[in-house]
Amino acid sequence: MTQRTGSGPTADTSFGRVWQVPDAQVASGRIPGYVAAVRVGGQVEVRADGRTAVETESAPMGEDTLFRIASVTKPMGGALTLSLVQDGVLALDDLIARWLPEAASPRVLVAPDAPLDRTTEVQRPITIRHLLTLTCGWGAVLEGTPLQAAMMERGVYPGPLTPQMSGDEFVARVAGLPLAFQPGEGWLYDTGIDVLGVLLARATGKPLSDLLAERITGPLGMASTSFGTPDAGRLATAYQPGPGGLEVLDPPDGVFADPPGFEELSSGLVSTAPDVLRFFCAMADGGGPVLTADSVALMTADALTDAQRRQALPIVGPGGSWGLATGVDVEAAEPWMAPGRWGWDGGTGTTAHVDPTRGTVGVLLTQRAMTGPLDGSGDFWAAVAAAA
Repeated sequence: MTQRTGSGPTADTSFGRVWQVPDAQVASGRIPGYVAAVRVGGQVEVRADGRTAVETESAPMGEDTLFRIASVTKPMGGALTLSLVQDGVLALDDLIARWLPEAASPRVLVAPDAPLDRTTEVQRPITIRHLLTLTCGWGAVLEGTPLQAAMMERGVYPGPLTPQMSGDEFVARVAGLPLAFQPGEGWLYDTGIDVLGVLLARATGKPLSDLLAERITGPLGMASTSFGTPDAGRLATAYQPGPGGLEVLDPPDGVFADPPGFEELSSGLVSTAPDVLRFFCAMADGGGPVLTADSVALMTADALTDAQRRQALPIVGPGGSWGLATGVDVEAAEPWMAPGRWGWDGGTGTTAHVDPTRGTVGVLLTQRAMTGPLDGSGDFWAAVAAAA
């Protein structure tokens, strides 16, 4: 059964109490608008409220409004990779050097904060699994180290917008940097999955956009999901909080208005709330027609050691961990969390999670960028959990 609601007063129902959370953020001016989609007990509701930009003459939010979903792209990238693993195109423990020869012989810093010329030999090769689990040694260094400075100088430090270079150039710039730690011995966010996207394209001889259409968006009927969009009229303006309020991060005719030079697997997709819900519901229901249930279980299982989880804490938060390209709850550190709950947040103000324990799937898309890894949507997820 599917019920759909537009903007307007929320009813005093479980779904209505969920919508009251983002509705209040629109009313307060924290966000210009949102579109959300939630499934509880097999029933789906989609709600849109507010506008696509801060200007009062801008279009109202609708179910077909497009958002830059940022890192909500990551679980879709994980599913894409595992679909190729299922078909024998590649294996999780394949060495990345097979397809990325420029990354075949990395050096490793003697300490994460060491100068770039103080390195040692790599003790084991980097695998596809290392890229998916973000344990490869490349990633978002949060401290002000020489490696962080070098990533920023080369334009490969993770950010909310797609790097303005080709995927091959991105890999070349990343591979020219030393690893922060030996592969498999630490955790750093983001970069590994961008490197993985270039690997998948090379391994198959196809652009990521074609792979995604063949294996994810086509089979699931996600007609509005793509790398960039020719339909900029449907794209909400992206904002970031500033001293004087919300400042434009990317306009509808900006970075995502055309097909990108770099199809970024970690955060490059544009989509709608119904499309994102369709993907996460398919995974929640066993993975078909994209993955087997075993592949979904593998993707959404905790893949980190205790030491790696401690390193990931500033990103995944208390009670959180990481699987294969997705966040995973390992403890109920917050009321809405549960062991086995999985999904992820996007830095542009997006979030999507599956909670097998409560039987819920939810998506919330806004256009207000997060101010930090934990500037999230806890109140929304608390309401979703309470609706179960």
